[in-house]
Amino acid sequence: MFNPIPVLLGGLGLVTLLFLGVWWVSAQERRPVHYRPPVVAALVGLITLFFDTLGIGNYAPTTAIFKLAKMVPDELIPGTLSVGSAVPVALEAFAFVAAIPVDLFTLALLVPLGAAGGWAGARVVSRLPRRPIQIGMGLALFVGATFMTLTNLHFIPGGGDAIGFTGAVLVTAAVVNFCLGALMALGIGSYAPSLLVFSVLGMNPRAAFPIMMGSAAYMIPVIGIRFAKAGRFDGAVALALTIGGIPGVLVAAFLVKSLPLQTIRWLVVAVVLYAAYAMLTAARARTAMSV
Repeated sequence: MFNPIPVLLGGLGLVTLLFLGVWWVSAQERRPVHYRPPVVAALVGLITLFFDTLGIGNYAPTTAIFKLAKMVPDELIPGTLSVGSAVPVALEAFAFVAAIPVDLFTLALLVPLGAAGGWAGARVVSRLPRRPIQIGMGLALFVGATFMTLTNLHFIPGGGDAIGFTGAVLVTAAVVNFCLGALMALGIGSYAPSLLVFSVLGMNPRAAFPIMMGSAAYMIPVIGIRFAKAGRFDGAVALALTIGGIPGVLVAAFLVKSLPLQTIRWLVVAVVLYAAYAMLTAARARTAMSV
């Protein structure tokens, strides 16, 4: 039987190299914005991408920190997240896609569809003005906090024993993965929604990890290419996220087997909810000013 994993990983390597090439060109055109990547942002990348590798996701907590610390303008947060997370998340996929049993056909179908969704979503979001970005990010944070709360309260189903999908269930999973790819351009991390939906459809949650990590690894560089071309990102902070995120991913992937994450998730929920409120309040204030 044909094994798509080498093809998927080889394609991921090419996509990542293409992303790095586009980022390099963008950096040459906007050289000053990449000077002096802040140490604080590198520490943020180290921590959030460490836990991203463990399945928590880095979009919501990183966005919350950016918002609370006023580290990145609201309209540049989605692009900064995508550009700064692309290389570390690609490393996650290389570390995990071949390590966990999953149906190969399901993997081969869902991963490229997730990337296609990311391309379609970024094409719209990278051109949006400040207020829609604020509203989208605020709603995205509320969605992320909701999924974290459901996980903490054990409302998310434990899933079945399947390691893949067939028939109508496979079609449903494919559509969902495409949509999750598109929503990532608004800053909605795909890990928690993927675990929820795939578990409801009967998949062993463990088998969801290669799919969601492989999908994200394709989605994020694809989304990052769009934002890099548009110049809608903070170059210095994105570079810092990459610098800090790479060792975070490697440590989590190769040294850590399990951690008690429940308390951390509750803390993240509180921070994310406040950041979502602040984001939507800022959008409302801009609306009032424009009236």
